[in-house]
Amino acid sequence: MKLSSKPEPGVSCLGLVTADWKTQCLSIGPGLLLTTLIAGMALGLDRLTDLHTLNPLLLAVLLGIGWRQWGAVPATYRPGIKFAMKRVLRLAVILLGLRLSLAEVVAVGPGGLGLVTVGTVSTFYLTCWLGKRLGVNPRLTQLIAAGTSICGASAVVATNAVVEGSEEDMTYAIATITGFGTLAMLIYPLVGTLLQLSPQAFGIWCGASVHEVAQVIATAFQNGDLSGEIATITKLSRVLLIVPIIVGLGWQTNRLGQPGQPSRPVAVPWFVLFFCVLVVVNSLDLMAPALKVIVLNSNQFLLCLSLAAMGLETNLTSLNQLGPKPIYLAGLSWLFLALFSLVMIFQIN
Repeated sequence: MKLSSKPEPGVSCLGLVTADWKTQCLSIGPGLLLTTLIAGMALGLDRLTDLHTLNPLLLAVLLGIGWRQWGAVPATYRPGIKFAMKRVLRLAVILLGLRLSLAEVVAVGPGGLGLVTVGTVSTFYLTCWLGKRLGVNPRLTQLIAAGTSICGASAVVATNAVVEGSEEDMTYAIATITGFGTLAMLIYPLVGTLLQLSPQAFGIWCGASVHEVAQVIATAFQNGDLSGEIATITKLSRVLLIVPIIVGLGWQTNRLGQPGQPSRPVAVPWFVLFFCVLVVVNSLDLMAPALKVIVLNSNQFLLCLSLAAMGLETNLTSLNQLGPKPIYLAGLSWLFLALFSLVMIFQIN
């Protein structure tokens, strides 16, 4: 077993050439400044509107796409944009580990953990199976599967670091998943009232099947504080499943390789290992609370910066060629997870 994403000779793990770091910094500077500007705009719009319907990650993608379509992106900006898409993105995924703790996962209980695990894994593999039947390309299928079954845009971002889908694949996956997650925010409270779900059952249902963490919170707290707290803990335990899924995809990608080439050694993405380290750090309270808040707020900005870069690299013509089938795939995947989780809740209660 070895770590994947091994730096090239003379390159540090963050991608900076150690022997010529000044030149490298100057080359990535313009692109990083542009992505920083777009990320700031996305976060500013999110706070100004206070609607939280479009999360800032999606706003960053859309602003990046708009900038590319209606403005010039000089060639000198490309190194910085690529750096943000690859290196900054992996750092942001690592820092997501500070959102999780093992104590919160244990607090869900064996029944809740079983529901989350079975629902997540079955949704992921069903989505991959449906993607083949619908003729959706495998990388886009895997991104939609991860985003639906685990944690929305963040899972898409983390998964793409392993499967290496195109910018169009990432954009399409994030857009469809955000759309169905927003729909869940409107539908779940109505269904919960109609079925007379208890606060505990409603919270588990939201945490086990709504896409984004922010969407889970917005949905569950409509039914009271107890539902909101249970939903948040359930969702965070579900997010932890990103580790085995990403490692599994990394293993599959490396074993299959390219047609006609021998399979490569099994690789574990290095950023996933650092992600696990930060989960342990958070579980043991090794970081001061004030510092953790600063890091997590900064990480939201890093994610927006990375996705702004992705938007700047997205070609709308290529996006349009993907057609409506990925939307059908994302919708069917979401419906399966929602119904499966609901049935499971009735079974364990």
